[in-house]
Amino acid sequence: MERKIRIIMAKPGLDGHDRGIKILASAYRDAGMEVIYLGLRQTPEMIVSAALEEDVDVIALSSLNNAHNTIFPKVLDLMKGKNLEDVLLIGGGIIPQKDMEKLNRLGVGKIFGPGTPVLETIDYITNWVNINRR
Repeated sequence: MERKIRIIMAKPGLDGHDRGIKILASAYRDAGMEVIYLGLRQTPEMIVSAALEEDVDVIALSSLNNAHNTIFPKVLDLMKGKNLEDVLLIGGGIIPQKDMEKLNRLGVGKIFGPGTPVLETIDYITNWVNINRR
């Protein structure tokens, strides 16, 4: 039996808007993924520590508080320090296109904006894991 895709989902920083990430967590679970939802107000250290402990394939962050240019690079640096460079870091939220491009250049995978079809995110995650983690 093939191992389920394991994904950690978190809301870093002080952002308290969690309806969207909870909807995605349910959709990912319904799609057959093993979802670990860390909840609100997670630090980059907490997120990366949990990812290492849970042996995840993907870290998904939701950012609606304009801290993405600080949080995503910090998570990437911590991932590199813990040899998690084969784990996909993705995000979603209100992030300007120019910031998305900058974060992609740093090593963040796709960042999904508001209104992205859920199936598009599932397909992206599944395809990445099938190519990079199997």
